Amino acid sequence: MENIKLLKSGEFLVYEIKPTDIFIPEEFNEEQRMIAQTCSDFLEAEVYPNLEKVEKSDRELMKSMLKKSGELGLMGISIPEEFGGFGQSFVTQMLVAEKTGAGYSFAVAYMAHCGIGTLPIMYYGNKDQRERYVTKLASGEFIGAYCLTEPGAGSDANSGKTNAKLSEDGKNYILNGQKMWITNAGFADTLVVFAKIDTDRVLSAFIVESKYPGVEVGPDEHKMGIKGSSTAQIYFNDVKVPVENLLGKRGEGFRIALSILHMGRLKLGANVVGAAKKAINDSVKYANERKQFGVLISTFGALKHKMAEQVIRLFASESAVYRVSYDIDNLMKKLTIDCGDYGRASIEAISHYAVEAAILKVVGSEMLDFVADEAVQIHGGMGYSAEMAVERGYRDSRINRIFEGTNEINRLLVVDTAMKRAMKGEFDLFGEAEKLFSGLNNITYNKRDGENFFQEKSRYIKNFKKAILICIHGASKCFGKSLINEQEVLNNIAEMMMETYVSESLALRVEKMTTLTDNVSLYKDMLDVNVFDTASIIRKSALEAIGSFSTPESCPTLIKAIENLSRVECVNVKDARRRIADKLIEDNVYKF
Repeated sequence: MENIKLLKSGEFLVYEIKPTDIFIPEEFNEEQRMIAQTCSDFLEAEVYPNLEKVEKSDRELMKSMLKKSGELGLMGISIPEEFGGFGQSFVTQMLVAEKTGAGYSFAVAYMAHCGIGTLPIMYYGNKDQRERYVTKLASGEFIGAYCLTEPGAGSDANSGKTNAKLSEDGKNYILNGQKMWITNAGFADTLVVFAKIDTDRVLSAFIVESKYPGVEVGPDEHKMGIKGSSTAQIYFNDVKVPVENLLGKRGEGFRIALSILHMGRLKLGANVVGAAKKAINDSVKYANERKQFGVLISTFGALKHKMAEQVIRLFASESAVYRVSYDIDNLMKKLTIDCGDYGRASIEAISHYAVEAAILKVVGSEMLDFVADEAVQIHGGMGYSAEMAVERGYRDSRINRIFEGTNEINRLLVVDTAMKRAMKGEFDLFGEAEKLFSGLNNITYNKRDGENFFQEKSRYIKNFKKAILICIHGASKCFGKSLINEQEVLNNIAEMMMETYVSESLALRVEKMTTLTDNVSLYKDMLDVNVFDTASIIRKSALEAIGSFSTPESCPTLIKAIENLSRVECVNVKDARRRIADKLIEDNVYKF
């Protein structure tokens, strides 16, 4: 642990990361690959053959599929051995999330159980609660659900009205209220329910068994996608919850809810990678079978552009997923040594990387939406037919931009959280920004002679970070405390931060790959295209932000600095994309 630099959340903006500091999927060990294969085999054997049936709101079928995954041990990946699990690393947990992400609505039910349905008890429960519930949740004997959202409390979770009052004998909390959009509601055995005790201003959390008198589950909602997952309202009418089922401390519920949302965002970032790989496989197989004008449509340049872009965006997003997963693993190890409680250490480590969690959630969900949309387009008219898997994938993908906090809220969190961490002194964001801002006239296009491919890309990414710091400084100086209300400007900065983090993750991955294999030419092509595109996004977003906070006197200098910092050398992105697409077409499956 002494030799590992524990990067703070958001610190990537001011710190130069090396390839040796990150984990890449090419480093998965044999055990991890076997676990991944088990997940894929389970989908092939148990999920795909039942998709049609389960999408007709067959609650019992979905529950039986979940229980079978528990029998295989897939529900205990993140649970310590003492509570019936396998105690795998966070990287391995994310790999399982990725592989099961290809399971359409099953993935939603499975991840809701293994994540938000189980881990609040594992992370915040006492030993008795863990023994009574986590052991059964890890085996699949119990199915879990998470009850936070209410009809009047969505994004503003703390405004919920569900209430708990201590009974006269002091043995139970009497729970009353209503929850909605509850995944696994139709068959869950345990519910993590958030409610305010008496007149408290903040939430507390409770473990509620669905068999308790007064718990009523409504019919499943009719949804656009993920039709196989049971999503319903749950009503609590004078439900007696034993006092020993208070989860964590009184008033700690809001913190639990936020922490679990960070975890959910990270796991979603991995989930969508698996779903995107499935969509790409469907795309290329169809393109290699469908003929128009006497030739396969996979030979057309426009189709190659689409398939290559699917691959590049997926590969870049995947790079970011396992980079932050490794950071979390390292922090978990340190915190477990410090506090001695694996559960608390795990959630503290996960919660720490709130900036990156929000990035993965937004980038990943929008990557999958792009990939799923292009999959339909590649299929043409057949893509609109319910006979094709891409039609289901297209509908299912849409919820990910709403799940775990909307993308609009997560974009704001990316910037706001990074700035708050810096204000606490966790890293010197504002000092570095001040230096740049005071030397705007000295910023030039600093092309260097003799630099290699990776040195050039590193220089570009450093410049992107400088552009971000300039915008943060300028916006902060102009708007002060009211910056939180300038959501358009925050969105500009968030876009820059997200794209830079993903580009840097991709660059570090490809450079590290050179130590594992001789041939990385196609991955250099991916990096070429990605950085070329990111430069345009940096320029546009920065200029939009500058237009909002600059004065007529400062604007020309700021524009010139951004033009220099977002400038990259021209590359032949057409040929680069064609080479990537040709590899996909030749393999007829995603093998990157």
